[in-house]
Amino acid sequence: MPELPEVETIRRQLSPLVVDRTIVEAWLSPEMPRLAAHPPDACAFVSRLLGRRVLSVERRGKFLLFPLDDGQTWIVHLRMTGALVHRVDGGPEERFLRARFRLDDGSWLWYRDVRKLGRMWVVADPEQVVGKLGPEPLSGCLDAAALLRALRGRKAPLKALLLDQRLVAGLGNIYADEALHEAGISPLRPGGTLAPEEAERLCLAIRRVLSGATRHGGTSFWSYLDARGERGQHQFHVRVYRRQGQPCLRCGGTVVRTRLGGRSTHYCPSCQV
Repeated sequence: MPELPEVETIRRQLSPLVVDRTIVEAWLSPEMPRLAAHPPDACAFVSRLLGRRVLSVERRGKFLLFPLDDGQTWIVHLRMTGALVHRVDGGPEERFLRARFRLDDGSWLWYRDVRKLGRMWVVADPEQVVGKLGPEPLSGCLDAAALLRALRGRKAPLKALLLDQRLVAGLGNIYADEALHEAGISPLRPGGTLAPEEAERLCLAIRRVLSGATRHGGTSFWSYLDARGERGQHQFHVRVYRRQGQPCLRCGGTVVRTRLGGRSTHYCPSCQV
């Protein structure tokens, strides 16, 4: 968390608020020396942002990209507990505030992060950061044939493979569970056993699940907040995630929870084969 729907929600909300705005002030907390991953020095990082105008707000997988007027790109990865919130004024200091950026209209972007895992970059070429990501599932680039080629011969569980961002950009723990349930495929299946028809079904399920979650503004089980500081609503629409012990909404079987690769995995053994 946040995954593609949450980051896309933030992108859509920020776009009309920050495009054509100039960054006139920037601050990074000394408690987060690793936040500015490139350049690693906080002063150098800030100097690259000051006076720069934001040309657009884009997304690649789980990354937010802000192309700047000097050809550089400011990139933000929220990781597990990060939140990038737009505020009309500075407001009172917050306990978990890790960075803040003032725009030329007087508004602010505040970066909050409970676990201090988020990262930021200012780079000349964004491919340095996002170049190895797989296809974007909402852009029509997710192809069943390519997915099958990537999975050929793989013995690892399908759920674990789907979390590899080189396979599908932006897919994470929650929506991998939801997509596999939508497709009727067990997360325990070795990746190499997927048939062509199942790969088509899975690609369609991934697109449906991510699109639905984006319409609901993302999922807020824990700390996720959108750019307005509000919680998403998709947690009220999940079909298997965190529903262990409850009836499957498709077949009436019992949803179970297990662990794959150290991650919680939720599925229905009765209808996911």
